[in-house]
Amino acid sequence: MIIIKKEGFNPYLPSWEYVPDAEPYVFNDRVYIYGSHDKFNGHAYCLNDYVTWSAPVDDLTDWKYEGVIYNKTDDPLNPDGSMCLYAPDVTQGPDGRYYLYYVLDKVPVVSVAVCSTPAGKFEFYGYVKDKNGHLLGEREGDEPQFDPGVLTEGNQTYLYTGFCSKGDLSRRGAMATVLGEDMLTIVEDTVFVLPSEPYSEGTGFEGYEFFEAPSIRKIDHTYYLIYSSIAMHELCYATSSHPTKGFEYQGVIISNNDLHIDSYKPAEKPMYYGGNNHGSIIQIQEDWFIFYHRHTNGSNFSRQGCLEKITVQKDGSIAQVEMTSNGPNQSPLKGIGEYPASIACHLFHEDESLYTGDLWMDSHFPKITQDGKDGDPEPGYIMNMTHTSTAGFKYFDCQGINKVKIKVRGYCDGVFEVRTAWDGKSIGEIKVGFTNVWTEYENEISIPDGVQSLYFTFKGNGRASLASFSLESRVLNLK
Repeated sequence: MIIIKKEGFNPYLPSWEYVPDAEPYVFNDRVYIYGSHDKFNGHAYCLNDYVTWSAPVDDLTDWKYEGVIYNKTDDPLNPDGSMCLYAPDVTQGPDGRYYLYYVLDKVPVVSVAVCSTPAGKFEFYGYVKDKNGHLLGEREGDEPQFDPGVLTEGNQTYLYTGFCSKGDLSRRGAMATVLGEDMLTIVEDTVFVLPSEPYSEGTGFEGYEFFEAPSIRKIDHTYYLIYSSIAMHELCYATSSHPTKGFEYQGVIISNNDLHIDSYKPAEKPMYYGGNNHGSIIQIQEDWFIFYHRHTNGSNFSRQGCLEKITVQKDGSIAQVEMTSNGPNQSPLKGIGEYPASIACHLFHEDESLYTGDLWMDSHFPKITQDGKDGDPEPGYIMNMTHTSTAGFKYFDCQGINKVKIKVRGYCDGVFEVRTAWDGKSIGEIKVGFTNVWTEYENEISIPDGVQSLYFTFKGNGRASLASFSLESRVLNLK
């Protein structure tokens, strides 16, 4: 019996799930992701309870929902659930149990929950404190805690925290605090390990100063501190041979609008509507990956997790990688059959915007969204495709493709041009018309053989929504 694995797309979870800020870990031959939990069409970040998903280490297309692992109301400071659970992190303590570190959105302290299994359910454990019982974040001279990242070595746990807006003189940078065996008590007090923007002159971090989202990993004898820079859309990294000092800026690993990438476009051209970013790197079997998130629904508050394969060079460096549609697949998609429009890795209009949430985005720019309410298993699609709006997908291994179909709805009149490069010549077009139900349109369009990107640009009047596209091959005679 031959078992064929399904193809893996970005976002790697179902299109109706919104888990950003993911910290990935391998426990017992499964990859677990721990992140905050946005609400579809929500009015703020992180409105839902924590959930986790897991996948076998040999198949990043097979994600299993593990359920709610922690409720907002489980924290004694939040009995009415009025505060949100911001981005968490998890580490396995010296006692073998799993510890969940997080910060509520209106308090400056770090909360901790614990569970005997990585899939939860976690129970409240306590607050990070000093030997006198004073809570970290509330002591005189403490800066507010935010976005905890943790790494346990032996009987000590290194806790990294911080949030530093550009120009804020009250925030000096990312902090590191060392905790003892009980996973709560400070044994080495807080030091600053990455600079904020006002304090970066002469540090080597100029232009890439710490903003938020510290995440710590160790490769061989080197500590990698992954973080979101003041640009927000990029995840950068700094390295040191010591966990609480000596970090030096190294570079950008991923940007959620593909800024800086110049392999297929000008370096400073955005290819998606970016926004804050948070994630980390992980080794899964022999390969390394970066987990990050994208923004959907024309909002900052409905974010989805994505992943890409990265290469850690022999000298320890990591080059920036592109956003793709096929990240979890680890190879080009088959280039045959139907693909959902929600896997678009590029989304833009001739009028550019670096960031999601532009004041005129709702009326002007395309966005990935869904029908129904939060939690409904409704497929994602792209709406509000006005004249020159483009959706891009990469990569596909195309062989003998001679017909392209699209599913469209909306009050629109025009054509979808098909390209293999964002600025390339149209290789064909598909005419669409006014309809309020999903309608399939097609045309004979030959796509060159080989690994290709695909771009669909709407030209015409009105606003189109794109649900999916299909590729058909005369060679394979498949649909």
